[in-house]
Amino acid sequence: MPSKRWAAAFGPRFYILLILGLIWIGPGWIDHRFLYAMAGWDALVMLAWTWDLGYTPRPGQLLVSRIWRSPAALDSDSEVTLKIENRANVGVHAMLMDDIPTSLRPQPPEVEVVAAARSEGSAMYKIHPNQRGDAKLGGVFLRYQSPFRIAERWAWAKLGQTVRVYPNLEEAKKHTIFLIRSRQIEQEKRLQRRRGIGREFESLREYRDGDELRNVCWTATARRGKLISKIHQVERSQVVWIVVDAGRLLRARVGGLSKLDYAVNAALSLAHIAMFSGDRVGLLAYGRKPQQYVGSARGAGHLRDLIERLAQVHGEPYEADHLGAAHSLLRDQKRRSLIVWLTDLAETAMTPEVIDSASQMMPRHVVLFAALAQPELAQLAESAPRDADGLYRHAAAQEMVQRRDLLLARLRQRGALALEIEPGRLSTALVNHYLDIKERSLL
Repeated sequence: MPSKRWAAAFGPRFYILLILGLIWIGPGWIDHRFLYAMAGWDALVMLAWTWDLGYTPRPGQLLVSRIWRSPAALDSDSEVTLKIENRANVGVHAMLMDDIPTSLRPQPPEVEVVAAARSEGSAMYKIHPNQRGDAKLGGVFLRYQSPFRIAERWAWAKLGQTVRVYPNLEEAKKHTIFLIRSRQIEQEKRLQRRRGIGREFESLREYRDGDELRNVCWTATARRGKLISKIHQVERSQVVWIVVDAGRLLRARVGGLSKLDYAVNAALSLAHIAMFSGDRVGLLAYGRKPQQYVGSARGAGHLRDLIERLAQVHGEPYEADHLGAAHSLLRDQKRRSLIVWLTDLAETAMTPEVIDSASQMMPRHVVLFAALAQPELAQLAESAPRDADGLYRHAAAQEMVQRRDLLLARLRQRGALALEIEPGRLSTALVNHYLDIKERSLL
């Protein structure tokens, strides 16, 4: 642990000893020779400080480490431990200050650690991240003393590292438990065994009146000498694409988080549930250009990849390219799938581009269009105005609400499952709609 050569200071007991030396001032009023005794006492205290400074372990004898007890997740408490490994024959009493960004904790944490000789000591502090992505941490500033606590050494431990803050993992786990306990998982299993629906091969049987000729298995017919039909079932592994708009509208904050944060948390919850149900999940997060693109797949490794990618989605200060995102999906996803589009609607006189983009997906795919609502807007539209300014704001809010309702109704008429959801309820609403789509075999 590197340190400046003369990085030293006075310990708390040094000042106590100096104050004790002031007792010589009283006799000094009577006889000035007592002042020489006070000077001698001060010199003795300085000598004690010098001796204690040499007695205190050198910075190279202390090893400081930072230990993460759990992954850092958005809007969740995590614990971080600072540990000192004392390799000297003298114990230390230390104060440690960690250099962490304000996105993890508003104030730098300062902890107290006592490490005996040839032993270890540690202390814990909590963080509460308010921003996803990579957070850069600096080193640890250390002030420590020997058991006498007369002298104090300063040191700096180079512990710079980059830590990734993930979406809210607990919310995804909560919805997984809900799915396990829900009766809908049993309905899902029954739907998977329904014959005559879907295009996944299930078994063979003799041809019956009403069977389509395209379902005739000609190889089996040739072997048996009679018509044999193929029986299909609902596909066990369907494709779910989660499309996350990272444009300027999603930067609006609701509570302590942005709309984009809520959308990312909901995307993770839905991906967890869909893969648990046996579906393959893909991700497209976009602004002016695609930020994160993950092809559809399933499995624990794929879920970890989705978590890593979702952690790096960031809001952009300009309008996203919705048409580009739609063209990218139409080009890469030929098979019918469920498109879950998480976005918001711009307040313009023209039809927002995202509406036209989602409409392009409908002939081929099932589109679940989720627009994040602004709770303050709904409250203003429902409140009673008290003055002229309040009346104007009330009328403007009502106009915006009606326009949003009209745009979503237009999407529903075209065949989309369009809804407006408050950010705090987004994860639960998406999971319920996904399960309803699976139950009704809309794919």
